[in-house]
Formats: sequence, C-alpha cells, structure tokens
Amino acid sequence: MGEDEFFQAGKLSAGICLVYTIKRNGSISHIQKKEGFIVSEVVQITEAAAFQIKEMMKHNGEEGSFLRVAVKGGGCSGLSYGMGFEQEPGEKDSQLEQFEIKILVNTEDADILNGTVIDYKQTMMGGGFTIENPNAIASCGCGSSFKTAKNAGTPENC
Repeated sequence: MGEDEFFQAGKLSAGICLVYTIKRNGSISHIQKKEGFIVSEVVQITEAAAFQIKEMMKHNGEEGSFLRVAVKGGGCSGLSYGMGFEQEPGEKDSQLEQFEIKILVNTEDADILNGTVIDYKQTMMGGGFTIENPNAIASCGCGSSFKTAKNAGTPENC
C-alpha cells in the first residue's frame, strides 16, 4: 500500500466484511468481500481488565493461553457471557490481541458481542469484571444474563 492510500473495512452483514483501500484522491481500489468479522471491533478489553486477566493467567499457570470470550444460552434473560482460557483456537474462531492478550471469539457469537467492552472494577466490596454490550436490550436483576433484539436465547428459572 502506498503512502497515498489507507486501509478501510466495514461490515456488510452478519459474518461478511467488505475490505478496501481508499486513495487520498477519494478513489477506491482493492475491493474484496471476506467471511468473518473484524474482531477488533467485536470485543474490547480495558487496561484494568487486561491487568486482571494477566494476573489470573499467571495465578492459574495459563500464561500464553488464549482468552475465550463467549455467549451461551441460559440465565433468566436467555443468554449469558462466558470467559475462560484455552490452549488452541477452534476452527470457527476469530483472533485478536489487545494488551498482549490473545483473544478468541467464535464467529457465531460475533454478532451478539459486536461492540462489547470488558472492564474490571474494584470497589470497597470487592472487584469483578463488567461487560457493556450495546446489543443487549434486557438483562436480569443480577446482571449475569441478557438478551438482544435478534436473539432471546434460552431463558431458565432463576
């Protein structure tokens, strides 16, 4: 790519991205459609969350592992978040790296997680991860489950 060009990408629909190069004069070149998401737009972790994740990796002997961020059915609102450590990416995983942490997101969860920010908050009562998902339209009172406009999940009794 020349110095008069820059890379651009945009989401066309669920699971399909348009990747192209824009020249300074405004013309577009190198257009191609790609399966999958630009994962850096799907999940973001804050510096505080990254620090805590690294501490947990160290404490559990998981340095060098991937952090899996996932969505599963369940909870009173129908969907719940999952985070854990894995040694290898799966076939349908997209990967990104933030704060030297390798993150995995299954492409099936990408629509639900798109734009999600994971933070870590410390208060006098203790600390914990917080998840801000712009796609969540409802969540349960305890805040551990949610639903989106397109996916109600499988609600369970609380």
